[in-house]
Amino acid sequence: VQLVESGGGLVQAGGSLRLSCAASGFTSDDYAIGWFRQAPGKGREGLSCISRSDGSTYYADSVKGRFTISNAKNTVYLQMNNLKSEDTAVYYCAPASGCSDHAMGILFDYRGQGTQVTVSS
Repeated sequence: VQLVESGGGLVQAGGSLRLSCAASGFTSDDYAIGWFRQAPGKGREGLSCISRSDGSTYYADSVKGRFTISNAKNTVYLQMNNLKSEDTAVYYCAPASGCSDHAMGILFDYRGQGTQVTVSS
């Protein structure tokens, strides 16, 4: 399984970015992908996930209403709107062991290389 993130960059507070996670190597469509981030000096924070089998999605409270996860073919997207300085971090995608509308489990160790998001205030 290989995951490759892209789409990060520098944006002003209030702006938007769309991150992409290109997935390959899965043997079926019955899998889920999650996004998490890690800021300098802070722990990993799970953000969102999507189940490719039934379309279930989950959002952490910190991003609910601002971030939207979607998928098309073998790519999972994370649309990020109304970005804040506290959203500055390296963003990763990874397989999820589970994804429903009330919980997610991200397999952090199987992440991609990450993409940097920097929000200037």
